[in-house]
Amino acid sequence: MSFEKIKSETTKDRVLVITMDDPPTLNSYSGTMAAEVESEVRRFAEDPELRSLVITGAGRAFSSGANVRTFNSNIEARETEKKEEQEYVPTGWERLDPIYWSRETRNYGTGPAIVSLLHNLQKPSFAAVNGHAYGLGCGVALSCDFRVAAKSARFNEAFIRNGIVPADGSAWQLPKLVGMSNTLWMQYSGEAVTGEDAYRIGLANWLTEDDQLMDKTMEVATKLARGPVYAMGLLKQLVHQGYQQDLSQHLPIASRAQALTRETFDHKEGVRAFIEKREPQFRGA
Repeated sequence: MSFEKIKSETTKDRVLVITMDDPPTLNSYSGTMAAEVESEVRRFAEDPELRSLVITGAGRAFSSGANVRTFNSNIEARETEKKEEQEYVPTGWERLDPIYWSRETRNYGTGPAIVSLLHNLQKPSFAAVNGHAYGLGCGVALSCDFRVAAKSARFNEAFIRNGIVPADGSAWQLPKLVGMSNTLWMQYSGEAVTGEDAYRIGLANWLTEDDQLMDKTMEVATKLARGPVYAMGLLKQLVHQGYQQDLSQHLPIASRAQALTRETFDHKEGVRAFIEKREPQFRGA
C-alpha cells in the first residue's frame, strides 16, 4: 500500500514501523497524516502476525502536533456558526439532564482518535522520539506504552501557548508518568523538556545518542515482539484498570486474566522451554 504522508514497513521479527514523513511541516499531525497513521495502527491491532509497533518521525522532528495555521480559520468558522445559529429547542433527554445531554457537551467530541487507538492497543507500542514532539505530537508519544528519546528530543505540552488546554489525554497520562508538579509545570509553562530531562523524570524509558535511536528502539521492540504478546495485552488492561481499583477489586480480575493465559500456547511453551532449558518460541496466542 502506498502512502502520501507516512512510511510503513514490517521487519522480519514482525515489528511494524510507522514513520511520520512530512518534514516541511515537521510532521504535523493532521489531515492525511492522521488518517494514514490511524489506518496503519488499526491494521496493526487486527493483524495477529504483527507483534510490536514503533512510531517515529522523519527529518528533525517526531511531530509538531496539530497544524496551528488551521486554528484561525477554525475560530472564524465558529464565529460564523454562532451568528447563523437558530434558536434551539431542547429535546426531552436534554431537559431531563441538561448538563450531560446538552448540545454543546455532545459537540466537544472524544479527543483525537490516535490517543484511544494507542491506549487500547493489546500489543506493545513504542515512540522513537527524534527532535520535536509538540502538542498533539507529544500526546502521540505519551499514548504509546514506551518512549525512547534521542538527546535531541524535545517534549512540549505547547497547548497553553495558544491559550488552550490539551484534549489529547495528556493531562490524564502525564501525572502517571512524571507526577503532578512536573505535569503542571510542563502544561502551565509550555516549555520544552529535553531528552535528558525526559529520561530523568520518567517521561522517557530510554535515552540514546541521536544516531542510535532506532537501533535501541528496534532492540526493545523486537524483544517484546518475540514474547507472549497475548499475555502482555492482558497485563496492560490490568495495569490501566488498577489505577481506578483497590486491591480487593483488582485481585479477582487478575485471577481471571491468569486463568485466560493458562489456556494459551505461550503458557505451555514457556513451561516446556523452562523444563527443557531452551529459549521459548512464543506465538502471541
